[in-house]
Amino acid sequence: MKFVDEYRNKESVQKIAQAIKEITKHPWTIMEICGGQTHSIIRFGLDELLPKEITLVHGPGCPVCVTPLESIDRAIAIAAREDVIFCSFGDMIRVPGSQKDLLGVKAEGADIRIVYSPMDALEIAKKNPSKKVVFFAIGFETTAPGNAMAAYMAKKQGIDNFSLLVSHVLVPPAIETILSSKQNKVQGFLAAGHVCTIMGYEEYEPIAKKYKTPIVVTGFEPFDILQGVHMCIKQLEENRYEVENSYARCVHREGNNKAMEIIKEVFEVSSRKWRGIGIIPQSGLILRKDYFQFDAERIFDLENIKTCEPEECISALVLQGIKNPHECAAFGKQCRPDHPLGAPMVSSEGACNAYYRYKRR
Repeated sequence: MKFVDEYRNKESVQKIAQAIKEITKHPWTIMEICGGQTHSIIRFGLDELLPKEITLVHGPGCPVCVTPLESIDRAIAIAAREDVIFCSFGDMIRVPGSQKDLLGVKAEGADIRIVYSPMDALEIAKKNPSKKVVFFAIGFETTAPGNAMAAYMAKKQGIDNFSLLVSHVLVPPAIETILSSKQNKVQGFLAAGHVCTIMGYEEYEPIAKKYKTPIVVTGFEPFDILQGVHMCIKQLEENRYEVENSYARCVHREGNNKAMEIIKEVFEVSSRKWRGIGIIPQSGLILRKDYFQFDAERIFDLENIKTCEPEECISALVLQGIKNPHECAAFGKQCRPDHPLGAPMVSSEGACNAYYRYKRR
């Protein structure tokens, strides 16, 4: 693998940007799925290097942003219990629920701990046998293997005070939902490289063929992203609709077989609710029957917690690429990182957060 600086080299970036201008003959709308790619685009001003014919829109690729509001409320209900140690990645702590966030619950005295791995939470469970330790298992295919391994090891080691609050989602069904919408304006996709590192990109091939939409697996640095745009535009101008891999240094077509094996051992595919979008069929992961003993929703009986999105937040339209963050009337006013109405403003990968940090003025 080359040094990351080589993918931020000014001359290389300018050269690929010029190549994009030379091949662009028609207007095209491209969506990057990953929130990390969104932040790179806005931070480095990559959208401003592109010809006016190309419009970049931002997709539902931030795992924090698409975690449904009711999952946050369920997490808060669990974390507030005196017999619980609630563990989470740091980026979930300030995501607003319907009334408060996990940070507010922690300030009220709840035992909420930021961890860097689900295995950290498993170790906490071992050291605190009198407590129920719950890990907030969110994310796309990228984080699923680690969360699956935690449940697998808990079962193997007989750790019965550990559980997962699962809110896992899958990328391909979300792409299909966007493409099948009557409001869709996306003509090509940049697929998230880290997701494809796990799952490969075979699942994208029938989608590209069915909807006649090129999908390019893309990395996260400036050159990576512009190279992905170049490959996508080249296909569109040539009337080709294929899946191409511009991130070959990390991604293989078949993905990571070992990672997929542990996911299939612990999880099964199910319909899943996405924040701001609603239920997408067969778009998420739930624990298999053999792992029900580690399902926090079953342990704490949380299925009756249902929550509606705030009407003033247009995150649903932002996550589907229908509107950009600055088109929201609340952007930078009622909705700011210190007072977010929706997850895309508070998440470090959220599109609204990126616009607030880099494009607010």
